[in-house]
Amino acid sequence: MTAASAANANTSTNAKSPLVQLTAAQREHIEALLASLTWEEKLAQIQITFKMTQEECLDAARSGIGALFWPGNAADTNAVQRVAVEETAHGIPLLIGLDVIHGQRTTFPTPLAMGASFSAAAAQSCAAVSAAEARSGGVTWTFSPMVDVSRDPRWGRVAEGFGEDPLLTAELGAAMVSGYQHERLDEPGTMAATAKHFIGYGAAEGGRDYNTVDMSAQRLHSVYLPPFAACVQAGVGSVMASFNTFNGRPVHASRRLLTGVLKDELGFTGAIVGDASGVENLIPHGVAANLPDAARMSLAAGLDVEMGGHLHDPAARPEHPALLDGDDPALAARVDDAVRRVLALKLALGLFENPYVDPAAEITAPTTEHLAAARAAAEKCPVLLTNDGALPIAPTARRILLAGPAATHTDHLGAWVQHFAAPPAQSLADALTAALAARAADADTPAPELTVLGGQDPLGVTEAEVAEVAAAAADADLVILALDEPSQLTGEATSRADLHLPGDQAALVHAVAATGTPLAVVLVAGRPLVVEDWIEEPGAVLMAWHLGTTAPEVIADILTGTVNPSGRLPMGFPRHSGQLPATYDAHENTGRPATRGGEMIKPAFDMGLDGPANLQEFFTSKYRDLELGPRFRFGHGLSYTGFTYRDAELNRATITLAELNAGQAVEVTATVANTGERDGEDVVLLFTRDVLASLAPAVRRLAGFQRVAVPAGGSAQVTFRLERSHLALWDDDGQGWRVEPGDFEIRLGPDPAAEPLLLTVTD
Repeated sequence: MTAASAANANTSTNAKSPLVQLTAAQREHIEALLASLTWEEKLAQIQITFKMTQEECLDAARSGIGALFWPGNAADTNAVQRVAVEETAHGIPLLIGLDVIHGQRTTFPTPLAMGASFSAAAAQSCAAVSAAEARSGGVTWTFSPMVDVSRDPRWGRVAEGFGEDPLLTAELGAAMVSGYQHERLDEPGTMAATAKHFIGYGAAEGGRDYNTVDMSAQRLHSVYLPPFAACVQAGVGSVMASFNTFNGRPVHASRRLLTGVLKDELGFTGAIVGDASGVENLIPHGVAANLPDAARMSLAAGLDVEMGGHLHDPAARPEHPALLDGDDPALAARVDDAVRRVLALKLALGLFENPYVDPAAEITAPTTEHLAAARAAAEKCPVLLTNDGALPIAPTARRILLAGPAATHTDHLGAWVQHFAAPPAQSLADALTAALAARAADADTPAPELTVLGGQDPLGVTEAEVAEVAAAAADADLVILALDEPSQLTGEATSRADLHLPGDQAALVHAVAATGTPLAVVLVAGRPLVVEDWIEEPGAVLMAWHLGTTAPEVIADILTGTVNPSGRLPMGFPRHSGQLPATYDAHENTGRPATRGGEMIKPAFDMGLDGPANLQEFFTSKYRDLELGPRFRFGHGLSYTGFTYRDAELNRATITLAELNAGQAVEVTATVANTGERDGEDVVLLFTRDVLASLAPAVRRLAGFQRVAVPAGGSAQVTFRLERSHLALWDDDGQGWRVEPGDFEIRLGPDPAAEPLLLTVTD
């Protein structure tokens, strides 16, 4: 079963689960250990603590703690593992956790940028390299991937997820689980993955971190749950509970969600870990009176590991280190279940046999192989938003000006990287100088003159700097402005109400455009931005995201044409923050679909006009002062070549419900033709629309995507399988997922007005 088909399937038996993989002897080992542990020792096993110094880590290991955050290197990790294994009564090794999100030493593109690649292979490569580097230092547990469906770019953590679409998030999330965990967790270079944040965190009201979430069961199951179902199907070792309330109840205290949905409905057999201080946050949430109350609530709800180290802490409570007592049989049974899940992870990782790593083999800097993998992934991520021919840089451009905050800095790593991650070895100015020289050498021509005016503060460009750039632009053949949303403005606790470029960087665009010199803009950013005030002025705009360690070289290669841009937006660019959320599939037609926008029209009866067309045009679902739809929709992305689709067809025009329920599918095939003079890669998107249903259907749904390489003037064939999961809807009235008879429109490409194929489902 693929991640796509797992999206709405009940996965109660998961052969890849670490617990299911255990042998009978390992299960007996778990029960023997469990029987030998005291109540205090059990509580110690089901927590991860924030001890920072090595001495604190050693003391925690002596106390029988179950998990620690990484001490910082292989030798120190071995030291704390040695204490746990050799100096405690039961010799249980530690889980060693760390937020390895998109790289340990070698940083790959941020997950949102990875989403733009529409490449599960790129996501899996990122996770595999990250696991190899982190495990070499003793890390055995990562808190990644984030599979929150993210539909409001005001939320800073959109950078950590794969965008606004459930299927794309499911496919790439499952690919990262596979990259971290391999086929078995006891293979070399693996870590236990964590799908987070369960659930609805990406739907926080107003895009404000940690905020309220309130939604129907229909939206929960059709949008936010499928990526977690895919990760469970892929065998993810752990799942992290989210900070938010869900319909009024904090998720850390929600038995319906943690036990009823995740463990019972999805069949998850791994460990549910709390987010940082998520248990104690139940107190300010207003549902727990104190810390013991919060701990009992979370454990009863189904949480297996408390992140914070409160359940058993001899350092904080020498006389009574256990926060809770074990007199309640239900609580005692729940704790036993949690301990089993933690021990299962440790056994699945092979820690009882091999708790140590070789310090001499620790990877402390990017290797040539890992840098090549990061660069290959990064090349697929930049999205060419607009282009009138300004890019790639023409050989006739002899005087080039590179300016803007991102021209000379190396802030390309993005959100959620550790302090020891390798930054880019050079700036964009350095990389572009080298790329232009290499191109000139290949053509046996002189390299163009490159003038660099970087160094502006992205949070405050001055009038003098704008004037300096404009003066230099007047004497150039081409200007490239590298504009910047700094990494510090993305990630956790970095919600932004205003999504315009910070620091009045738009003034640089206006000033250069006024000179009449051809202009291309490179956006180095962690989220979609509002670009309405300047987007029409440059000849080309390249969304470069935060691409990681190899970012400058990749951007330079795209600017010079060595690499043909092939990324597609995993999240639309809104026209205005007040338009949000503006996702491609979340909205329904409504009873009065919008037909126009962007001007302050009066009602027909105020204008002295009669006729139904005017009335129908006015009373529709739109903003009167805004054009319809986002500036750039989900799936948008240009290329230096052109692609067309032809000969699109279904292998059958009808299919019965019985056939779909039995696992049969409809094949969609098409030929992708490269109509230009450059080789390129196209991302072919397949969308479905239920024409008539018992519930108001989404305008369209992504049902598949494929990245295909097509040589200049050549063609390639793509084939998709439309399965039950791609046609089903979730019914709130207790009937779950079902396909209804009727017609479905099938479209290729991001244009919702493209001519559809028609599929009919019969009884």
